Amino acid sequence: MSTSSMENAQMIFGTLAEVARSLANPHRLMLLEHIAQGERPVERLAELSQLSLANASQHLQQLKRAGLVQARRDGKNVLYRLGDGPVQSLLAALHQYVAFRHGEISQFVSESVNRQADLESVSRGELLQRLSEGDVTLLDVRPSEEYRLGHLPGAINIPAEELEDRLAELTHQQEVIAYCRGPWCVLSQEAMTLLKRKGYRARCLEDGFPQWKAAGLHVEASE
Repeated sequence: MSTSSMENAQMIFGTLAEVARSLANPHRLMLLEHIAQGERPVERLAELSQLSLANASQHLQQLKRAGLVQARRDGKNVLYRLGDGPVQSLLAALHQYVAFRHGEISQFVSESVNRQADLESVSRGELLQRLSEGDVTLLDVRPSEEYRLGHLPGAINIPAEELEDRLAELTHQQEVIAYCRGPWCVLSQEAMTLLKRKGYRARCLEDGFPQWKAAGLHVEASE
């Protein structure tokens, strides 16, 4: 290998190592997961991650230097969103690798996947077709805060913990398709189990809001 080729290789692997170091902290990974749901101020991210404001800010600066997040100022608030590029895909790949390496997590994921298969998950393509036909009720079972930050077009929001008390807001005349934070989130699967038990026709979206947004599909926001 020539000297110039070796220098290029070292530069590439140095960049990879820098990104890996930025991710090598559970608090930073948790912050990324929260940011993937939508743009949030640093104070709220600190609260969700149970970190001090100073600690959260330090971790966010590390992520920003690696290009994993971007920040903008809105008045007195500093808001963070995911950086450009396939950051969501990177997080998904990490989940998949951990599931592969650890039997206990693999068992949990396997059980989740099996439950989802039993509930006949819906692909993004099929959901887009159903939405265009207008014959489906799209249900977002994430917390209301996340729904307001961004949601699939036409989705109604009933957080999973409120669903049983708010079933009257849904109709039996249409199939209900629920979604949540992604393929590793079981909120939508648990919601579908409840809905089926109550006599609704119900299925789950095969992934979640972050993957829908990352695919460049239209989203709506209430804020």
